[in-house]
Amino acid sequence: MNKQDFVIEMKKLGIELSDIQLNKFEKYYEILIDWNNKINLTGIIKKEDVYLKHFYDSSTLVKVIDFEEEQTLCDVGSGAGFPGIVIKILYPNLKVTLIDSLMKRIKFLKEVINELELKNINVVHSRIEDFGKLNRETFDVVTARAVAPLNILLEYCIPIVKVNKYFISMKGNISREINLSKKSLQILNSKILNVCEFNLPIENSLRNLILIQKQEKTSIIYPRKFDKIKKQPL
Repeated sequence: MNKQDFVIEMKKLGIELSDIQLNKFEKYYEILIDWNNKINLTGIIKKEDVYLKHFYDSSTLVKVIDFEEEQTLCDVGSGAGFPGIVIKILYPNLKVTLIDSLMKRIKFLKEVINELELKNINVVHSRIEDFGKLNRETFDVVTARAVAPLNILLEYCIPIVKVNKYFISMKGNISREINLSKKSLQILNSKILNVCEFNLPIENSLRNLILIQKQEKTSIIYPRKFDKIKKQPL
């Protein structure tokens, strides 16, 4: 996906990119490749692939949520900033929190934020289960991109979602994970509102966005410790 294709496909998502936003994406790519020579951030380094599989793919969240109507976003396991930084570029007024457990990635994220002059975006060095204990019912939208199986992700993410607000899981093939998550959805007082299945343009790889609404407050026993979540998923 070259930049012209990127602009065209973003228009199909209902997003008109400004020159300022396009310049930020270009700078983001340059920083990503520079840092990737020092630490392993992504195996995707070809420019056309980064624009398709990171920038455009992250933007597809708008298929299931209107960020103009939300105020806060938390990106769990943000890694190199996908989707959190991408969404922040697209929606500057959104207050964004990026969480990652690896300090090297935290330093990279801070560098990107500084170089792109992004405001109201916070980077947190923490495991999500620890963060979740201290930030219950805090965010309008929580998202995670291929971090863990859905039933495990739910326990990580639902506790920090406000009641009646949303968790969005970004996945490839999801049918088996949804079946395995019915119990955890029930325990965590949440329900699936929408499963949006589509193919990325150009290469046609499968993607799924699972929009989940939190309906009641989460019990204080969740999230549990990492070892217990891993050994005994809900």
